[in-house]
Amino acid sequence: MASEEYKIEGKDLLSRVKEIVHEGNVRRIIIKNEAGHSLLEIPLSIGVVGVVLLPVWVAIGAIAALTAHYTLVVEKDAPPA
Repeated sequence: MASEEYKIEGKDLLSRVKEIVHEGNVRRIIIKNEAGHSLLEIPLSIGVVGVVLLPVWVAIGAIAALTAHYTLVVEKDAPPA
């Protein structure tokens, strides 16, 4: 499993998470604060879309209002060898 990290501003947090989810092959997204503490872990599976994610979008919006800088850790499925 591959992992990527992105430093992101609070105002861009929700839109960036949505972009990552739409890219596909994402297993989990972790949102960390400036101190590196995990605030929210979002496990994703194939077929999780739309209305199911609505509470997640609300939670991310609330978290984004708390501080200015976050780290997104994106765990993706490794491409088949």
